[in-house]
Amino acid sequence: MKIESRKIVFTKNHDITLEKEVKELTIQNGNEVIIKNHCTHISLGTEMACLAGLESWFPLPGTPGYTSIGEVIEIGSDVSGIKAGDLVYTMGPHSGYFKIHSGDRWSGLCVKVPEKLSPELASFTHMAGIAMTSIRKSQIEIGDYVLVAGLGAIGNLAAQLAVLQGAKVIAVDLEEKRLDIARKCNIPLCINSSEENIIGKIKELTGGKGINTFIDATGMSSVINRYGETLATNGEIILLGSPRSPFETNLTAFLKYFHYLPYLASLKGALEFAYPTYENDFVKHSIERNSKIIMDLFLNKKLILNGIYSHKITPEEAPDVYRKLNSNKMSILE
Repeated sequence: MKIESRKIVFTKNHDITLEKEVKELTIQNGNEVIIKNHCTHISLGTEMACLAGLESWFPLPGTPGYTSIGEVIEIGSDVSGIKAGDLVYTMGPHSGYFKIHSGDRWSGLCVKVPEKLSPELASFTHMAGIAMTSIRKSQIEIGDYVLVAGLGAIGNLAAQLAVLQGAKVIAVDLEEKRLDIARKCNIPLCINSSEENIIGKIKELTGGKGINTFIDATGMSSVINRYGETLATNGEIILLGSPRSPFETNLTAFLKYFHYLPYLASLKGALEFAYPTYENDFVKHSIERNSKIIMDLFLNKKLILNGIYSHKITPEEAPDVYRKLNSNKMSILE
């Protein structure tokens, strides 16, 4: 069937347009699903990197976006668990209509949204799913001290999930607005990272024992390097943010955190796709299972989105919003 649609296009570095298109969408495979978008979600870190041409997997020109809440229009004969008319969460793009292959490892996830959960709140499932990867990869236990650096949406949600895990969470960021939002999300120990002797203050808050788990949600190598000194013996560093910018340092000094006393730390990557996409009987954790758990947490108000959910915009407004974010990521909170 022919469908009139619109999509966001990153045409070249730092250039954004909203384009109309007529596309042919038909089910050609038993695992395919055609979806009409209701709302999508801007992923600030990843999409700004795509817009700047920093992601090799995203060629320009291209349509960004990997979080969609949409209505199922048609399904293939082999698709189960959903039907036409259902509202589903997928990793779909900023496009009015699109088609997925429900068995695809990278973009085929398709999870039914609970009836009482609004599409807008459900659209945060991917951000929270990325955040949950840091918790899954960690060894956080009740009473552990957890440091989270970077309180954008993903860092904030990681901190909230660590609290739900029973941890004593210390959250740091340079932006007071983000710290204020974090406090409203029941993260009480929020510190501006520009404070003098921030390392000493963190150690003091742990009674001198140090941090058991340090989750970096900034993706900045300098930040990862900075907070190694706060680690307790046998602590761990979790790379939740994706390091992208060059950083020069003394690697030998950094490696002391992993080889020498008093640290003996471990370093773990928390890329979402470290886990299988789909549930199966032989693996406990998967992106699909995490997504279902997260939507249940949203539904039962265990994860707080006040302040994280800052704006709702139309497709027509999107190019200007992207340009504003591209010039100043914090501008959306002003």
